[in-house]
Amino acid sequence: MRLVSWNVNGLRASVKKGFLDIFAELDADVFAVQETKLQEGQIELDLLGYHQYWSYAERKGYSGTAVFSKEPALTQISKVGIPELDTEGRIVALEFEAFWFVNVYTPNAQNELARLDHRMSWDRAFRDFCVNLEKGIGPDGETVSAKPVVMCGDFNVAHTEIDLKNPLTNRGNPGFSDEERSDFSELLDAGFVDAWRALHPETTGCYTWWSYRFNARANNAGWRIDYFLISQALFSKVIMAHIWPEIMGSDHCPISLELDID
Repeated sequence: MRLVSWNVNGLRASVKKGFLDIFAELDADVFAVQETKLQEGQIELDLLGYHQYWSYAERKGYSGTAVFSKEPALTQISKVGIPELDTEGRIVALEFEAFWFVNVYTPNAQNELARLDHRMSWDRAFRDFCVNLEKGIGPDGETVSAKPVVMCGDFNVAHTEIDLKNPLTNRGNPGFSDEERSDFSELLDAGFVDAWRALHPETTGCYTWWSYRFNARANNAGWRIDYFLISQALFSKVIMAHIWPEIMGSDHCPISLELDID
């Protein structure tokens, strides 16, 4: 089973840059996108053989997530259960037979960490949400199927110093603040594995996002802020985790995870 995640930084713009060809080439069983930046009815994708699941932000042209799956989901959840955090279309959680699939676009702390408090509130709520899914508890306390979790998306944080090109000059900046990195550690400590890093513990120079400024992508001055995290119980099913820096069309590149699950 191949799972793909990609922050497309505007799905309509990405379609003009070849998204549909890339989508077909990657041939994922489940394909998650973040930062769709659109409202319902603003795009019609002809994805033959795929079911489409969307979560839209109330604010136009902002945030938004979607998942395209060959198999129909048993359940869809598009909230973490806290009203002030559930207006930006940041999550699509789908129940499949073997696991919960959670697509997330984590809030950016913004310049000078202006939105750090909101970001940390999200981190706590999202961690609780994923842990509860494993236990069979939904966002409103309702009973759902207890299953392992596969989560993916743009988590807007480089966890360790080898996850970005210039850690010393970026220390304390959005995406590399002590607070955001600590929250990410707490998510892992709650029982989840960073699949790519677990398979490539010492690898450097592999990133998923590059600024549009200063020729960053050509110089590979990037950050690894897009992840697949999986419940520890599923890690033995991992065949491969991959980053696709050669694929253009966004300031992020796609990432993929292959699992030995029929």
